[in-house]
Amino acid sequence: MKIAVWDTYVPKKNGVTMHFDIIVPVETNDPEQIFNYGREYLKSKGEDGQPLTSNESQFCHIEALKPEWEEDIRQKGYAIVEMENCQTEP
Repeated sequence: MKIAVWDTYVPKKNGVTMHFDIIVPVETNDPEQIFNYGREYLKSKGEDGQPLTSNESQFCHIEALKPEWEEDIRQKGYAIVEMENCQTEP
């Protein structure tokens, strides 16, 4: 399976920028759906309400599915790869 990687930078409530990738099947090509996946992730991190639009997230590239993403994609339709500043604040 081929997946699309959406490179995402979202300002946290404390002003620090989170960097993460939204991983979706290549057939998922509706940006609003992909942004909604990112918003679900932000909510899980206590960062709901932060902006996530085409200004914060853009298609980056296509690659082969990695085994560590397979279960999340099968269950939720997407996977998140945390890159920088994604830890939850106490």
